[in-house]
Amino acid sequence: MPARRSKSEKQDAAQQLRRDPYEVLGVSRNSTDQEIKSAYRKMALKYHPDKNANDPKAADMFKEVTFSYNILSDPDKRRQYDTAGFEAVEAESQELELDLSSLGAVNTMFAALFSKLGVPIKTTVSATVLEEALNGVVTVRPLPIGQPVSKKVEKQCAHFYSVTITEEEARAGFVCRVHSAEKSKFKLLYFDQEDNGGLNLALQEDSTKTGKVTSAGMFFLGFPVYRLDQTANSLSAAKDPDAAFFKKLDGFQQCEITELKPGMHVFAVYGDNFFKSASYTIEALCAAPFTEEKDHLRAVEAQILTKRAELSKFESEYREVLAQFTDMTSRYAQEMQAIDELLKQRNEIHASYTSCPPLKRSISKNKSKTSPKESKEDAQTRERRNSTRDRPRKKKWYNLHLKVDKRKPCQ
Repeated sequence: MPARRSKSEKQDAAQQLRRDPYEVLGVSRNSTDQEIKSAYRKMALKYHPDKNANDPKAADMFKEVTFSYNILSDPDKRRQYDTAGFEAVEAESQELELDLSSLGAVNTMFAALFSKLGVPIKTTVSATVLEEALNGVVTVRPLPIGQPVSKKVEKQCAHFYSVTITEEEARAGFVCRVHSAEKSKFKLLYFDQEDNGGLNLALQEDSTKTGKVTSAGMFFLGFPVYRLDQTANSLSAAKDPDAAFFKKLDGFQQCEITELKPGMHVFAVYGDNFFKSASYTIEALCAAPFTEEKDHLRAVEAQILTKRAELSKFESEYREVLAQFTDMTSRYAQEMQAIDELLKQRNEIHASYTSCPPLKRSISKNKSKTSPKESKEDAQTRERRNSTRDRPRKKKWYNLHLKVDKRKPCQ
């Protein structure tokens, strides 16, 4: 009878069967983030369970493609893998992106519950929407620059818009923003136009809550602009409260596209709510009137990059000082307890120098033997005495002041 393999042996065997993530996605080790993202989307669309029902090989390929992308799309995990392979990457910490359109009602309810409890749930665009866009069978509405459009998009559906910009507008910069007053979840998408007329997803921005609104934006200003992925390292940060601060800027990464060429460009608003539709307002703006805002954005993001670099050094210093502080507070409590104990012993020694018997507290016999009846009578007596004391005294007859008229003689 063959011996059973241990759990660690099974994990080692599974790791040996894993293919190189670069090989799985068909990209080189020098590929850019945009090339990796584009390759993943094409393969995920090819092997998506919606298109390959009852095909276990396609399901395995989809999992492998998703696992590989989760490693290569994260700068830290990609660097760890390039340095030490799969051993440096923890499979349990991979954050999968869920396609809500394929989860079913029960699983969607569980995902919504976890999201409401604060567990980060990363979602992806429905495979059906991506396939229809790639085949060029979606309806694209024109979006004039400077004219906001308000609509309502159903969950896991998308509204497509085309924006045409001139050479002057492209040179000045271009911004596309979407906001919702109802705090709806949505995604702002940007598509590359294929030669066959299809649309291939190139950029994606998840909506974020800012005050009483939910918004997302894409800024093509001719210089590097950064985006903040607030779900980056959120699970690991939840295990360590301090990590939530030190990893706050880990998701601050440069956008893949910094400017747009003159011509027509296609954007889309994707409804990312779990159950209901999302109301939104989309607007396309030329950045020419916002010169001051462009300069300010550039300066602020440069400061954020500086802070991100400083956080790594500050974290090591902070944790070192925190460890020392913990040791000091522990020693403080121990020293205080030791000193109090020594002073107590000293007082006991001082008190032992006497020939008098120790004093004992005793309760008065009279008080201890006082019956409730006697106590009641005493109370009544005290009350009578107090009332008598407070009553105004009557003048006696011999204390009366007699008025005598000395001018009249007594008769």
